[in-house]
Amino acid sequence: MPNIAREELKPEESEQLLLLPGGHPPLWNHMDSIGPVGLRQREGAPGCSQEGLPCPSDSSELPVSPQVLACLQQFKVTETQLRQIQASLLCSMEHALGGQASPASSVRMLPTYVGSTPHGTEQGDFVVLELGATGASLRVLWVTLVGNEGHRMEPWSQEFVIPPEVMLGPGQQLFDFAAHCLSEFLDAIPMDKKGLQLGFSFSFPCHQTGLDRVRQSGHGDSGWKVCSPMKAIGGLIQVFCPQSTLISWTKGFRCSGVEGHDVVQLLRDAIKRQGAYSIDVVAVVNDTVGTMMGCEPGFGPCEVGLVVDTGTNACYMEEARHVAVLDEDRGRVCVSVEWGSFSDDGVLGPVLTTFDHALDQESLNPGAQRFEKMIGGLYLGELVRLVLAHLAQQGVLFDGCTSSALLTQGSILLEHVAEMEDTLCPSSPLAGAARVHAILQDLGLSVGASDAKLVQYVCAAVLTRAARLCAAALAAVLSRLRHSRELQMLQIAVATGGRVFERHPSFLSILQETVMLLAPECDVSFIPSVDGGGRGVAMVTAVAARLAAHRHLLEETLAPFRLNHEQLAVVQAQMREAMVKGLRGEASSLRMLPTYVRATPDGTERGDFLALDLGGTNFRVLLVRVTEGGVKITSQVYSIPEYVAQGSGQQLFDHIVDCIVDFQQKQGLSGQSLPLGFTFSFPCRQLGLDQGILLNWTKGFNASDCEGQDVVCLLREAIGRRQAVELNVVAIVNDTVGTMMSCGYEDSRCEVGLIVGTGTNACYMEELQNVAAVAGDSGHMCINMEWGAFGDDGSLDLLRTCFDANVDQASINPGKQSFEKMISGMYLGEIVRHILLHLTSLGVLFRGQQTQRLQTRDIFKTKFLSEIESDSLALRQVRAILEDLGLPLTSDDALMVLEVCQAVSQRAAQLCGAGVAAVVEKIRENRGLEELTVTVGVDGTLYKLHPHFSSLVAATVRKLAPRCVVTFLQSEDGSGKGAALVTAVACRLAQTACV
Repeated sequence: MPNIAREELKPEESEQLLLLPGGHPPLWNHMDSIGPVGLRQREGAPGCSQEGLPCPSDSSELPVSPQVLACLQQFKVTETQLRQIQASLLCSMEHALGGQASPASSVRMLPTYVGSTPHGTEQGDFVVLELGATGASLRVLWVTLVGNEGHRMEPWSQEFVIPPEVMLGPGQQLFDFAAHCLSEFLDAIPMDKKGLQLGFSFSFPCHQTGLDRVRQSGHGDSGWKVCSPMKAIGGLIQVFCPQSTLISWTKGFRCSGVEGHDVVQLLRDAIKRQGAYSIDVVAVVNDTVGTMMGCEPGFGPCEVGLVVDTGTNACYMEEARHVAVLDEDRGRVCVSVEWGSFSDDGVLGPVLTTFDHALDQESLNPGAQRFEKMIGGLYLGELVRLVLAHLAQQGVLFDGCTSSALLTQGSILLEHVAEMEDTLCPSSPLAGAARVHAILQDLGLSVGASDAKLVQYVCAAVLTRAARLCAAALAAVLSRLRHSRELQMLQIAVATGGRVFERHPSFLSILQETVMLLAPECDVSFIPSVDGGGRGVAMVTAVAARLAAHRHLLEETLAPFRLNHEQLAVVQAQMREAMVKGLRGEASSLRMLPTYVRATPDGTERGDFLALDLGGTNFRVLLVRVTEGGVKITSQVYSIPEYVAQGSGQQLFDHIVDCIVDFQQKQGLSGQSLPLGFTFSFPCRQLGLDQGILLNWTKGFNASDCEGQDVVCLLREAIGRRQAVELNVVAIVNDTVGTMMSCGYEDSRCEVGLIVGTGTNACYMEELQNVAAVAGDSGHMCINMEWGAFGDDGSLDLLRTCFDANVDQASINPGKQSFEKMISGMYLGEIVRHILLHLTSLGVLFRGQQTQRLQTRDIFKTKFLSEIESDSLALRQVRAILEDLGLPLTSDDALMVLEVCQAVSQRAAQLCGAGVAAVVEKIRENRGLEELTVTVGVDGTLYKLHPHFSSLVAATVRKLAPRCVVTFLQSEDGSGKGAALVTAVACRLAQTACV
């Protein structure tokens, strides 16, 4: 037996050293003096009936010798040491998550590809096979899940002992044994056994590959592994079978030909060889994940699983973006810590006893799983045996006598430790002592009067150290969760499982108190697992099936929004045809209105110009100075009261002139007659550069006697009513043309304007000879396409979904602006809202619970799409946006809402790109060019603020117009600067004509 001498702890390091069952202070904290006879209880120290401390019933002295104290002292762990272990393990976790090279002694942090926790609606019959959870046995269960509303049904289960020769023999023999047990179990179950789905609990360290999840290329996925029963529909879902490669055996197993191989395939092959039943392995998890998943939904979010059985491990829900091997940026994934392999010598070395070293040398895997060997149930009994054998050899126990059983490895089991430790303070002390005597006598030992109590002290010391070490590791996990989620206080449920918890009630109480000490910022509820984790494995399988079904419904719903190349090419061709018809004056959904802008800026424009910008409740007046050094703008915003916007036309235009006069006075321009460009963002038919007939008011305006009138004339009449004011109105411009002209000043190749904001429109420079409405055969003419109305003739009906129809019917102009309603910011949020309502009605989102907020029109703003799809937002921030809308969502819901937003905005961008492709191809063919290089000037909040819209538009144009090199240039103040530049170009052309 090894020498037990050990360095004494300093007094300041001895606080919180060893808690006995019930979380009470250590034995030596209640004692005054140490002597050869024993320990005397301090005056006032609590007795056993109140505090759970071991104490004799007939004496005030405890016969504890120095040799016993020396043994017990080895199992002391100070608070400082616990915090060092906590910090070291946390560091090891973070290194492993980041994919950094770590020593073999580190934790593994293996992703399990479980991406969702239960929400209580899971139903169905499932078979569970547990291997490795309880040592030398396997268990088969038939679990029926009935959801929240049903009456919970107890599972059928049967445990089979695995013979030692099977545990240490060929791998095929082990899996054949498992298949045989599975068949024998099913033979005895009076249930329908067709189409059986099996969850495989394999409680050994494994690598699970990343290609065994439901995945839609280019979109998010559920994070779940499912196998063949969840068939793909319409080619949208790729399905792979679970794969789990054994890294190394633990817990006394050493079967050949298994390490480095896929255990799921080995099981599947064995079932096939057995041939009795058709069973599909749907999910593979370890017992820790099963424990977490089996937590009852009523306890709130259970996102940590903790198992202390034969071995020990924990798992928790990590942010997927932190797991380097996944290459995912959304959602969460359950990570198996595999902390049994933790063995940082720097922090574990001081707490390893001579008995730990002896146990390790005698084990099947010396030097490995050092942390597990201090905590796991497979080893606690062996540690107790080594201590008792040492004390007997020292003459302290059993009259100095040992027995062959005491000296035999494995003779004291976890069950023995549990029974002996549990009798420290029973209601009947004599009966408890008798039980300890019986266990020891079965080992062939002669038990003296004080031996039973000393054995109990040894059991308590070993157990308490295990609980506190486990608490330090759990505190590391909780700290990781709190910091990664950026929370001041973490509230979380931890599911616990394993025979150490079940048979040592004191283990949990010590664990709880130590976690409170080490992680005070964490409010933890400990929830015992149901059915030893078997129900959790069934739940994994059920959730996988539920998510696969939900994914099918989600993909089915979003399929019409996922446009392929052929569909986009048809849109391009249809728009091209509508453009030609509109230019000819034939019936077309595109008006193709001449703007009488005949040229873009060439850089020679000079002078001072006024610009007016009227397009909403705010009205701008601008002074634009165009010099050789660039453009300088001075502007002021004036409000238009509602009574003016909805009063008489004369009142409206008089108010506009008053604002212009005020601006001139402030800028020192009074008495000057500057050329003026008028951006008028309402539907007009232009008859000349300075003639625009208002077709109808929009945006809340309803001034009388204006529709059907030339708005430039109305403005000039108002100028005339205001005497001593001279204004030279040169051009009326819409915002799309202003955008093109603004960008044209920066880039002479800019010949297309595009607006994608609240609404959408485009303009471009067309050959004048193609414009039937304007005389002339040479030169160019800017055409205002008014493409928002494209498709009003039914040409887009094949692409319109029921959600588009709902949005259209609820709009103020049903049947009009079809293209705009599929693209622009005014409508995308509403499309998303209708999709969410539909998915909720199917039970796919929000657990099928309809909310009043989601029923409210326009509650889901288009800006939410931009925010939700932002790459910089973590999933919790996405959840926060949706929770602010009163939506009771899970992480799964947040991911699906994200995918809905992506589908809707992607379709919008692709349709916009198809329109741009039609325009640039028209320009290229007009000019007979093999390749066109052109710039598109763009404005609009959706285009500028959405994180992916602009890149999707550009990518679509590249695919549909490969012979056009298109640059997109964002406009700066197209409505103001652009109007002034239209005026400047008109003045330049007029001067050239005069010359």
